[in-house]
Amino acid sequence: MFSKFDVLETIDMIEREHLDIRTVTMGISLLPCVRESAELTARAVYDRVTKKAERLVETADALSAEYGIPIVNKRVSVTPVSLVTAAFPERSALVGKALDRAARELGIDFLGGYSALVHKGTADYEKTFLETIPEVLAETERLCSSVNVGSSRSGINMDAVRQMGEIVLKTARLTANEDGKGCAKLVVFCNAVEDNPFMAGAFHGVGEADTVVNVGVSGPGVVQHALKAVPDADLTDAAETIKRTAFKITRAGQLIAKEAANRLGARFGIVDLSLAPTPARGDSVAHILEELGLEVVGCHGTTAALAMLNDAVKKGGVMASSRVGGLSGAFIPVSEDIGMIESAEAGRIGLDKLEAMTCVCSVGLDMIAIPGDTPASTVSAIIADEAAIGMINNKTTAVRVIPAVGKKVGDQVSFGGLLGRAPVMPVHTGDAGKFIGRGGLIPAPIHSFKN
Repeated sequence: MFSKFDVLETIDMIEREHLDIRTVTMGISLLPCVRESAELTARAVYDRVTKKAERLVETADALSAEYGIPIVNKRVSVTPVSLVTAAFPERSALVGKALDRAARELGIDFLGGYSALVHKGTADYEKTFLETIPEVLAETERLCSSVNVGSSRSGINMDAVRQMGEIVLKTARLTANEDGKGCAKLVVFCNAVEDNPFMAGAFHGVGEADTVVNVGVSGPGVVQHALKAVPDADLTDAAETIKRTAFKITRAGQLIAKEAANRLGARFGIVDLSLAPTPARGDSVAHILEELGLEVVGCHGTTAALAMLNDAVKKGGVMASSRVGGLSGAFIPVSEDIGMIESAEAGRIGLDKLEAMTCVCSVGLDMIAIPGDTPASTVSAIIADEAAIGMINNKTTAVRVIPAVGKKVGDQVSFGGLLGRAPVMPVHTGDAGKFIGRGGLIPAPIHSFKN
């Protein structure tokens, strides 16, 4: 049983250490909305989302006031739209724009699910749907898109990987006047999960209940503060400190999640344990790693420190919640973490080190600005590398890169708010075009055969 007294000890964390509930995300199935035309489907989608989530913001604000815990984002995730528009994929934009209108009407921050699952193959309707992504992201404000191109059971769909490199570049060009912001709303996954509450990758899986509430907690500042109290502890004791802190953070998330679900008449889904940073000082995953003893994030030892952090967060969080899911780990987005931003600006961390770090944490190469003249084949190769890490290690990985049109290495992109800012980072200049052009399917690893 949980009561509000379970979170009283977190008050100091909230006031001084940036503890918050990063997001309350309502997942909504759109399968009942399928109609015989795109126009009727779009209308049904709008009506269903605005009805199901009409009290989401109101409820989250009430819970925040009642328990004294900031709830930063209120979001909605929906069934992958490619499934809803399979009969008329060329008109998918109508549904996407209807979802964006619903998000504005509800006053939510982001709506995720303009998505497709093509990890084993791309059907004709999905190829058409994927081509609508750039225009839709350019013409909407709050809509987010994700595409799953691989899994540990099926391998990597390299035809989809090739297509996504082109789509990322086209999205960047269409939103060049906003530093390629459309790409900040587009994620390419391997092993995507159905209950992720975080954007831009959230969608409501077909295996989920009709309506669910998933909560993402966050507390990088809390963890850093806890480590400051044990400056001379060995790494075993440091890990124990992180575990205890993660337990307290997750208890607060569990309480809010169950209360929100009850008041909204939805099923409680999961609590996502991910440490999600912001550009605010004192809310950085990079600074946790430096608190452990690294001079700067990116130096040798960074991957080991991150592995320990990620594991300790999961061990502590799992004991505090009856349902843990989503991504659950430590995010390392460049533009959304002040420690990462400063390290990248100083040239102390690059794509190679970030890629190594993704082997041991959630989720992948995230919010990284790259030169605008980067070829589509190079973007596809970055996606392929990250998907391979996820496939082989049986974990979720993703790529969210922003080609900065008209900008070169060392220039800046800026999105404001939680999306932050980032320096344009270099990519390798070697040509992977022939490799990407081969297409086909990279076979799943031998350990995928578990039936």
